Amino acid sequence: MACERGEGGTVVDKIWLKQYPKGVPAEVNVDQFASLRDILKRSCTKYRDLPAFTNMGVTLSYRDIDALSRNFGAYLQKTIGLRKGDRVAIMMPNLLQYPIALFGILRSGMVAVNVNPLYTPRELEHQLNDSGAKAIVVLENFAHTLEKVLNNTPIKTVITTQIGELFPFPKSLIVNFVVKRIKKMVPAWNIPGTTKFKGTLTSGKSQQLDEVEINHNDAAFLQYTGGTTGVAKGAELTHGNMVANVQQASAWLAPISEEGTEVVITALPLYHIFSLTVNCLTFMKVGGQNILITNPRDFVGFVNELKKVRFSCFIGVNTLFNALLNTPGFSELDFSRLTLTLGGGMAVQRAVAESWKAVTGVPIIEAYGLTETSPGICVNPLTITDYTGSIGVPISSTEVSIQDDDGNELGIGDVGEICARGPQVMRGYWNRPEETAKVLSKDGWFRTGDIGRMDEKGYVYIEDRKKDMILVSGFNVYPNEIESVVVEHDGILEAAAIGIPDARSGEAVKLFVVKRDPELTVERVLEHCRNNLTGYKVPKRVEFRDELPKTNVGKILRRALRDTETPS
Repeated sequence: MACERGEGGTVVDKIWLKQYPKGVPAEVNVDQFASLRDILKRSCTKYRDLPAFTNMGVTLSYRDIDALSRNFGAYLQKTIGLRKGDRVAIMMPNLLQYPIALFGILRSGMVAVNVNPLYTPRELEHQLNDSGAKAIVVLENFAHTLEKVLNNTPIKTVITTQIGELFPFPKSLIVNFVVKRIKKMVPAWNIPGTTKFKGTLTSGKSQQLDEVEINHNDAAFLQYTGGTTGVAKGAELTHGNMVANVQQASAWLAPISEEGTEVVITALPLYHIFSLTVNCLTFMKVGGQNILITNPRDFVGFVNELKKVRFSCFIGVNTLFNALLNTPGFSELDFSRLTLTLGGGMAVQRAVAESWKAVTGVPIIEAYGLTETSPGICVNPLTITDYTGSIGVPISSTEVSIQDDDGNELGIGDVGEICARGPQVMRGYWNRPEETAKVLSKDGWFRTGDIGRMDEKGYVYIEDRKKDMILVSGFNVYPNEIESVVVEHDGILEAAAIGIPDARSGEAVKLFVVKRDPELTVERVLEHCRNNLTGYKVPKRVEFRDELPKTNVGKILRRALRDTETPS
């Protein structure tokens, strides 16, 4: 079955009207804005005196964001000579510097490359080389990682920043001293010729920002997603893709949002597509205030930050909701303004959803999407009051179809691959036409790799994943990458990685190893993984085996390994 926003009077339109009685449009005007720059400029004019981003008690208005991002864009163009289409990497957690750097990149016609600051040198080197980034903005806490690979990348300009760099004096001095000297969160690094972020703003202030032409066909992001072939791939998301998804998200949000008044908690990292599109871009479009949480893993500190603000929207993943519910003081917060809790990135568990509603009085509304779709595809109606187990119905201007392996559409209730088509679907994987062809058909259908079904009301349910992808706290982890790193160890003959249920992260990685060295220990395997993989990719369990199950052509049967696991 397919559900789409289409011709008036069809069955699917009746479904749409029933699910969205408050007037969410079946189609959105994706041509209202030619680029993300147009949305930004509109918001900075319309909401210029309102708060835009707040971090650790320091707030920048839309007027501030406009001026500072203009200065940064001018620096990129005039001081270091970058041109339209050049890639610029951003490697930092949620700080005030992020939206300034991001909007400066986008409004100057360049392409933003979001980098997970927790990457290992190997992962970072691959992404910088693959993207061809010429410049990078990096928080100095992670500069030691960049130092190890810089000479092997095309990066020519390194811009460093400190957590408190944009805070007023003396707060900036105090925060940076505590971070560096007291908490010792900045490992030693030495990269000659770096420029401080604040210096780029000063330099750009005296320069002219060229208003280059930007339209829907121009690339806005290279957004990297886990590699099924052992390396991450860059999803090329155009301004048209991103404008479409912002329009779709804001149309869905419109019945309950009030322009210029929303306060959204932004704990998910802005370098992740979910937070990037929903928090940073969509709430910017409606004049909302993003409360940036730099270290959401410090849950006590997180709750203390929440005490300082009456927030109206909370965006998160299942593990975040669960952790907060188990943090002292959370249940005593003021939830009187909270009207929306949106969950995505991974499945929300029923127990967590029910506890969240009991504490906050607001249900968690689930949405679904992927990096390759900017990300939104499906979302539940705002009218739901209880946990449904569904990822919702297709958003505006989007078709969702359940298909078999040959691309044939299946019937109501039949299980197949969830496929999507709409203006938010990526152009393709950067410089990987063969990989693109595997997931994107000539008629525009994107094969998500998720197995699901659709009921008679148009609701979509995920049943399983066609691929072997493991979802850890909302992040995609691919077994091939884990295995290719693991077998580099001299003491390992073969390895296979699968996902196992985990109460905290939804899933965790379990590794099966066939030893080459009889003296090999679990700790040595884990040490090797920690040195070469980001933390969430490191296996939580390791099991040694004499051999691994294989097909008759020698392919390891991960499903056979999964079948031996008993859910814990």
